[in-house]
Amino acid sequence: MPRSRSPISSSPKKSLADPNWRVRAAGPADADALSLVASATFLDTYAGSLDGSDMVAHCAANNRPEKFRAWIDEVRDAVTIGEILPGFAPVGYAVLTSGIDLPIALEAGDIELRRIYTLSRMRGTGLGPALMQQAIEDAARLSCRRILLGVWGENHRAHRFYERYGFTVVGTRQFKVGNVVHDDLVYARPV
Repeated sequence: MPRSRSPISSSPKKSLADPNWRVRAAGPADADALSLVASATFLDTYAGSLDGSDMVAHCAANNRPEKFRAWIDEVRDAVTIGEILPGFAPVGYAVLTSGIDLPIALEAGDIELRRIYTLSRMRGTGLGPALMQQAIEDAARLSCRRILLGVWGENHRAHRFYERYGFTVVGTRQFKVGNVVHDDLVYARPV
């Protein structure tokens, strides 16, 4: 089913602190760019922490354009892309999905922030907070009551980021990257 976005959530947003990027609702034509930035940001985030061949296998299996098209086409999901100006190259993204894949007791109105990443060169520019704010706004627009997410237990930078936005730990899970199983924390916050 084609998705419909309100003009507010589909219009690009610029940061006052850094006018060199924007966030906007992703459309079907963005699937290839999202696939690319998903792999780039995953490698950028975890290179040196996880095995390289495991990361490549993970990206090949989980960052296909078809996966992003499915999220974009699902009216209960929201995908946001961050782009650098000029040129509109993708430098970050976020995915909210109603297809929750977390081993905790779910409640009516739950949605999962499955992914939120930026390239490391965008740290300190406000892009990460803008993607998070858009995810929170999209969750409210979708009439959700709670946002859930899973994050690697060793990613302390991400833990601090989520906790600044009111997320608290509500559980754990195991997450496989390549052939290695990692321990994750599951966070939640009310919308």
